[in-house]
Amino acid sequence: MASTDGLVPITRQFLASYYDKHPFPPLSDDVSRLSSEIRSWASDLLKDFPPSQGEKLLVEGADRQPVHKIDENMWKNREHMEEILFLLDHSRWPLALRRPSTPEESELAAAFNSIRGKFQKALKTLESFQVQNSERVFNIVMTYMPQDFRGTLIRQQRERSEKNKQAEVDALVNSGGSIHDRYALLWKQQMDRRRQLAQLGSATGVYKTLVKYLVGVPQVLLDFIKTINDDDGPMEEQRHRYGPPLYSLTALVLCIRMFISLSWGRFEASKLKGHQVAVLKQAVDIYTHEFERFISFISEVFANSPFFISAEVAGTLGARKNDEFKEISVPAGRSYEVSLEVDSINSYIAWDFSLIQGKMSTDVGFSVEYVDPSGQKTLILPYRRYESDQGNFCTCMAGMYKLIWDNSYSTFFKKVVRYKVDCIPPVVEPAQSTNEVER
Repeated sequence: MASTDGLVPITRQFLASYYDKHPFPPLSDDVSRLSSEIRSWASDLLKDFPPSQGEKLLVEGADRQPVHKIDENMWKNREHMEEILFLLDHSRWPLALRRPSTPEESELAAAFNSIRGKFQKALKTLESFQVQNSERVFNIVMTYMPQDFRGTLIRQQRERSEKNKQAEVDALVNSGGSIHDRYALLWKQQMDRRRQLAQLGSATGVYKTLVKYLVGVPQVLLDFIKTINDDDGPMEEQRHRYGPPLYSLTALVLCIRMFISLSWGRFEASKLKGHQVAVLKQAVDIYTHEFERFISFISEVFANSPFFISAEVAGTLGARKNDEFKEISVPAGRSYEVSLEVDSINSYIAWDFSLIQGKMSTDVGFSVEYVDPSGQKTLILPYRRYESDQGNFCTCMAGMYKLIWDNSYSTFFKKVVRYKVDCIPPVVEPAQSTNEVER
């Protein structure tokens, strides 16, 4: 393992010293007041009209404490917002609001149109935050990976995994899955991402063979992403500092959703009163304002959280020495070959090479061939001339592969090539695990 001199061991206490300087300005007192008031109205609606099965689940959820994890609360807020937008779709309004016949009904319709617009804006803010945060976490980790084909393969693995996850979601939606079904799947996929991050740290599962070849990864990075969700680990400090205001917002949006849902089902028997609509609008204004304020604050704090000091300061760039590269001289009129024996299909052939700077000629021919047991050759990568190149491909046949650097076109000048090549065994998706790692 390469030297990790200079890397700061990241602990909960280390993060606490940073978070001490970034307290979250308290939520408005109206958040808890409005949650209680709307919850009381929901209880009144249930006195004369017992809840349906779906309504029972909402009531039970409102009576429970919000979940502990910050990102799970984010997904819950997103689900509740989308469920509210579903309820507020014009086609699902009570008939009296779709075709208002009195000034009061017209005012109600205008109020719910306004509420819908505020939730659409808040939902977009949350979606953008989640995408950016996911990319940020992955890119932080990748900063400390060797910047060659091995890091590229991890990125490709992630891209394939994300495409598969999106296909899962699309299939569920196309088969008629509910919003709740979709969010249950999205959270399961988020847990899968956590497991893969942990597997990268412990060199198991999908990353087992890749990490085996990752020379120069700081051990402090691997240790951090293995232990990130420990009971007293770094993420617990985030939950301790910033969880309570988010839990209050989760409770408020659930109360809003529950009240609208119950009101829709009992609209004719128990029409909304003017002061209830005014309070509901206030609750939506407070929730969306405070939620967007929380997202803006947490985005900046998390983006600058000192999980790792810079690779330059830590000295990891210096530690990531080039001792994996080989240097060869290809004489004028000659070529140089490297043969790799591939035992399994779906293995990766990968390369990274460049010509040593300062030589008179600045390119060299490069191609890849497959040689079957009978000696028959098949061109895999067409011949081209390069100053440098980094690439890989997934094999569809076992056997011998030849990587060829060609200098036969040169009459006078040798070419000095600095190169690294490897054959990496197939990457196999891991079996499901119950072990969770929060990012």
